[in-house]
Amino acid sequence: MVNSCVSLYRSNTMEFGNSSTANGSVSGSVSPKTLSVLIVDEDPIIRRTNIALLNRFGLQINVAENGKEAVDLYSAGAYFDIVFMDMEMPIMDGPMATKEFRNMGVTSMIVGLASRSLDSEIHEFIGAGLNGCHVKPLNNAKITSVLQELIASIY
Repeated sequence: MVNSCVSLYRSNTMEFGNSSTANGSVSGSVSPKTLSVLIVDEDPIIRRTNIALLNRFGLQINVAENGKEAVDLYSAGAYFDIVFMDMEMPIMDGPMATKEFRNMGVTSMIVGLASRSLDSEIHEFIGAGLNGCHVKPLNNAKITSVLQELIASIY
């Protein structure tokens, strides 16, 4: 089940590279798209753990240590299919970064990760523009759920 979501996505999502033929028509070359993920967390141990978990799914993984780094990546033109966003970070926290993403027009799936489950804080985080939120730690079941939701939103 771990790789079934990603395999389904890869088999149904194609990027087309255009090239002109002699008669002026356009032919497409097909290559599978690998899902890209951004992990935003200040804790290096959590980042390493999340990288190890996400690697099992064959995803392209990038990291940022705080919300400002994540916003800067998007401002520079980066794109990620999924952002796993920690709630509490120095410099720019998860709710602030999520609001900034949405103000910038970012449509990526943003999934909040919270260390504690206080309803008021979780609701505030979700209200910033999250697509979903989980209490840490991230695990295979949570990742599978997020991937299934992303794939369902595409098809």
